Amino acid sequence: MHLISASRRTDLPAFYSDWFMERVRSGSASWVNPFNGTVSSVSLAAQDVAAVVFWTRNFSPMLRHLDELESRGFRYLIHFTLTGLPRIYETHVPSVRSAVKQMRALAQRIGPHRVLWRYDPILISRDSDADFHRSNFRLLSRDLEGATHQCSVSFVEIYGKVRRNFTRRNLPLPNPDDSQRRQLASELAEIGARHQIIVKACCSDELLSDGVEKARCVDREQVLGIWPDLQFEAASAPTREQCGCSRSFDIGAYDTCLHGCIYCYATRDRGIAQSRHQRHQSGCATLLPVAEPTR
Repeated sequence: MHLISASRRTDLPAFYSDWFMERVRSGSASWVNPFNGTVSSVSLAAQDVAAVVFWTRNFSPMLRHLDELESRGFRYLIHFTLTGLPRIYETHVPSVRSAVKQMRALAQRIGPHRVLWRYDPILISRDSDADFHRSNFRLLSRDLEGATHQCSVSFVEIYGKVRRNFTRRNLPLPNPDDSQRRQLASELAEIGARHQIIVKACCSDELLSDGVEKARCVDREQVLGIWPDLQFEAASAPTREQCGCSRSFDIGAYDTCLHGCIYCYATRDRGIAQSRHQRHQSGCATLLPVAEPTR
């Protein structure tokens, strides 16, 4: 058995839920290695999948498929990103009110232990300074109390594509020093604790403290804690420095998310994502049409 990541590279539930379900019905999915173009496949037969880890900002389009997914015997968790940042930084995400409503409804359906909040990334800017984050996180934690038990955080990483996106918009690059990051993370952890929400640092070990735990976003031990009758192996397989994740198969594709977050590592530009989204075909083995994989 193995873990499926759906997906770090795009928002599958928001934009490609029909494709995902077509792959479930077919019994397998394929993806393209973004570095060498190799096409690989993985089984999506229910008996082969320990759990699906969804990553999303908008799970609503996936809701119509949940009855079928559950009837087929699939287990799943949901990483739900909700930051409440100003629209200049994330132009096409659902409103805070809509996202909170979704998360609370999901918690009612599958339990708060399977709804995992991501306040990620933390962006320090002229429009979202430390005071903004303390106030914003306090309000979100209050609204999400009882709907989730954990929140993963990290700060914006200045990849080349992120630098270009900020420069194009004449926005200063966020660059808080380590002490500012640690202080804010610690304060957010104190706020979260008042609402029974544990704060965890994703790929940011410098933020760890008595109040901030290490995040393992795809976590074999967490899956086994939810479904203790499962038996499967998944070795540690970090996707980048300081990542604590277990091995999984990510079936998404870069540059296909339409949320328009200018700090995103996975999408260069929303225009590029729109163009690639138009090429998408729900019947293809891969998210975007390519030659069928060799076996």
